[in-house]
Amino acid sequence: MKPTFTTLQIAFLFLFISFKSFSQTYAENGMVVSDHVIASQVGVDILKKGGNAIDAAVATAFALEVTHPEAGNIGGGGFIVFMKSDGNVTTFDFREKAPLAASPTMFLDENGKIKDNSNHQGLLAVGVPGTVAGLYQAHQKYGKLPWADLVKPAVELAKKGFTMSWGLYNAAVRMTDRDPSEDIMQNYFKGKDGKIVKPGETWKQPALAKTLKEIQKHGRNGFYKGWVAQEIEDYMKANGGIITKADLEKYEAVEREPVKGTFNGYEIYSMPPPSSGGVALIEMMNLMEQANIAKVEFNSTAYVHLVAEAMRRAFADRAEHLGDPDFNPDMPLDRLLSKEFAKKRFETLDMTKASISDPAQFGHPYGGDNTTHFSVVDKDGNAISMTYTLENSYGVKMGSDKLGFIFNNEMGDFNPVPGETTATGQIGSNPNLVAPEKRMLSSMTPTIVAKDGKPYLVIGSPGGRTIINTVFQTVLNVLAYDMRVDRAIEAMKIHHQWLPDRILYERNLLSPDTREALEKMGHTLTPTTNLGVLMGITYDASKKLYTGAADSSSEDGGARGY
Repeated sequence: MKPTFTTLQIAFLFLFISFKSFSQTYAENGMVVSDHVIASQVGVDILKKGGNAIDAAVATAFALEVTHPEAGNIGGGGFIVFMKSDGNVTTFDFREKAPLAASPTMFLDENGKIKDNSNHQGLLAVGVPGTVAGLYQAHQKYGKLPWADLVKPAVELAKKGFTMSWGLYNAAVRMTDRDPSEDIMQNYFKGKDGKIVKPGETWKQPALAKTLKEIQKHGRNGFYKGWVAQEIEDYMKANGGIITKADLEKYEAVEREPVKGTFNGYEIYSMPPPSSGGVALIEMMNLMEQANIAKVEFNSTAYVHLVAEAMRRAFADRAEHLGDPDFNPDMPLDRLLSKEFAKKRFETLDMTKASISDPAQFGHPYGGDNTTHFSVVDKDGNAISMTYTLENSYGVKMGSDKLGFIFNNEMGDFNPVPGETTATGQIGSNPNLVAPEKRMLSSMTPTIVAKDGKPYLVIGSPGGRTIINTVFQTVLNVLAYDMRVDRAIEAMKIHHQWLPDRILYERNLLSPDTREALEKMGHTLTPTTNLGVLMGITYDASKKLYTGAADSSSEDGGARGY
């Protein structure tokens, strides 16, 4: 006889599977949560030596270049949101730039079509890296410990090696057996015997150690000038790339004002353009405030519909308006971030049926992919939310064996075909077209939520365009549904990005009944394995206690504190 279940039993079953495994780490003095426990420990060791959150972030970022090469990088770029202990917030933009020889039609053939996926594959897809410049600028302005001391742990990790994990080994097997044109991947994970280093064995990276040593000695100039810059130029010329020493010498990171919003008394600080994440996050949180989301049952049909419709509107506005602020000085940020704008958007939201995503009209009817994130707090209350990326997992999967690091393929984040926006998700609007020295639009959403002028939640995630929505839902879970940080990270996530017009949902974490109800409302739903790899920290002022959690989707990730 088949077993039967009561409605209550079914409800408890879906409550259980709506969360993955979860756990938290506690600390009183400081904490680092990253995609690799070794890198997290490197950051905490810097805090113990008297370093501040900026110092720990620099050390952690360089350590992730060694231990998490699919996204930790010196060949890519990213963003830092920094809340100082006095409550003031600033950001550092070290997003990659288009080379001087770039043009709006550089990826197109004679028929105006994208040629050989060249905006994602091959060295034309590489943007001028920004990570070293960004970390150096942040350290020079706000760091305490000597630069050389912060890069040293990464040099030692690369030179002496660390134990190969099963997660990294599995990636090594996949990456090594690939197209020979992806040159560096053929030998990247191999030892002196020519075989892939196995789990439990020590993986050393001597070429990377040499490059990092140059950066340790000479700071920014160790990457953007000297023999490293010369080798980058030589490698590009020999393999079809267009980045030159002139591109490298001209690159500068930029300190920018954060975007700021509020939600039920909390202050939300995030990254401004060229990241689209902060603007979209605040726009969606404003919509949730209009909806009084806390009164809507978590994971119900109404909840998923409401969240998806907020995402749809924010991504339509993202596509129409956002790009590099140095090339788009008239972006309507104040309007997009305002409560009044959210009110008008909310008035057009029908709680009984799905809206339509029209590629010809952007948001008017409503009135990448691998990255890594880490969060840091120190004993004085300074907080760092940092997200940086190579775009796809292992970026363009090319790089010089003499340098030992992998280049990004961030040029794929530009709109590749001017004027052509399609229902499949290709965007062609002007703000994000390719131009020399322009920074491509990003979805990275490093975020700090404050309460009474102090960090309350430090959060961020990888995931290409899904980053915005996984961070949004995690912030919503903590602020509206009072979830502790590990549960907020592990809770079921969805993703809607306007085009294509569909809801991605995590397989086995959404009730079949809810899925059916949403389809009847006009939504198209598509399952996926996982959305986001979030790294978060919360602070309990009454207990003076930091709580950190790393997404269980990160095989080697972890929180470390003291």
